[in-house]
Amino acid sequence: MDEQALLERVAALLAEHPPASTETMDFLHARFDAGLAWVHFPEGLGGLGLPRSLQPVVEKALHAAGAPDNDPRRIGIGLGMAAPTILAFGTDEQKHRYLRPLWCGEEVWCQLFSEPGAGSDLAGLATRAVLDGDTWIVNGQKVWTSSAHIADRAIIIVRTDPDQPKHAGLSYFVLDMHDPGVEVRPLRQITGEAEFNEVFLTDARIPDADRLGEVGEGWKVANATLSSERVAIGGSAFPREFGMVMKVAETWRTRPELRTAETHERLLRGWIDTEVARITATRLRQKLAAGVPGPEGSAMKLSFARINQQLSALEVDLLGDDGLRYDSWEMRRPTHVDFFGKDAGYRYLRAKGNSIEGGTSEVLRNVVAERVLGLPTEHRVDKDVPWKDLPR
Repeated sequence: MDEQALLERVAALLAEHPPASTETMDFLHARFDAGLAWVHFPEGLGGLGLPRSLQPVVEKALHAAGAPDNDPRRIGIGLGMAAPTILAFGTDEQKHRYLRPLWCGEEVWCQLFSEPGAGSDLAGLATRAVLDGDTWIVNGQKVWTSSAHIADRAIIIVRTDPDQPKHAGLSYFVLDMHDPGVEVRPLRQITGEAEFNEVFLTDARIPDADRLGEVGEGWKVANATLSSERVAIGGSAFPREFGMVMKVAETWRTRPELRTAETHERLLRGWIDTEVARITATRLRQKLAAGVPGPEGSAMKLSFARINQQLSALEVDLLGDDGLRYDSWEMRRPTHVDFFGKDAGYRYLRAKGNSIEGGTSEVLRNVVAERVLGLPTEHRVDKDVPWKDLPR
């Protein structure tokens, strides 16, 4: 199918389901069934088996027609992390059960990976799952879970065999967040908000039918999720001068009295870094169209964090006293991160999390060093030791 045929398919969708007179969810269902949700997915799963590069053609045509979207910021974890993992490792039944409500926004997803004692060393996690018949009983604690307070389902990695080395004894599941054994508590951040949460699991039950991958393959499946996450954070398509540099450049142009030679140089460096990252992200998406995300996503996410923090600090410095203003410290539980609908103080504080979420910058430097540059891996003394024998 070429671009013209794809546009004809979009036109047929719009003719049969006019956006002005069709309920939002009905339109999204029809779009998914027409294969126009994500065109690079297989037919029957919201796609047409086409190159990923054709998705913007669909988005542009639907936007011009005033069609509703699926509120991607609210369901970003499902779109960017859960869906690619389900597609790669799920059974046919799981793909048909999960992907349609996920993409349409009927079910919000979260990610239960990190734990209080297993952040950067994720493979050291302690949350246990024990098989009881055809159901796994899960006990433990997860932390830094974005959107858990609004989530219907979670992708979760747990320890199913403590007698194996830490990487080998893990398994990966889909968890119903409405299970009575799941408790979500807010974690108030430096911004005053609580978009993050800690999640306590007490005899939570997961049917074995909700396992992704084989028992003991959790680390393999989780790495696929993490690669997709880093691409989603750092490899998105943006126009020139978008994001944090847009806000700083806007202040620079509208407030000439704030300019100094030093801030001018910092702005130029930030603009150049942003442009380099944008072009590199374009190259990354071209590679994605031909395969799967690799370690390049880690490099992009690393750059994204550094640039965001440098430019948000510049914006505060540029504004002087006004940069110290802050809208509200009221406790809120947002459904998504809103960098640009708030003030400079919020952007400066929230950007501190960019070098932690989606893999810390320290870990990502190791990924780039080992998988991109080919440097020797760090020596690990716990590689072949059963997890139960490791000091904690």
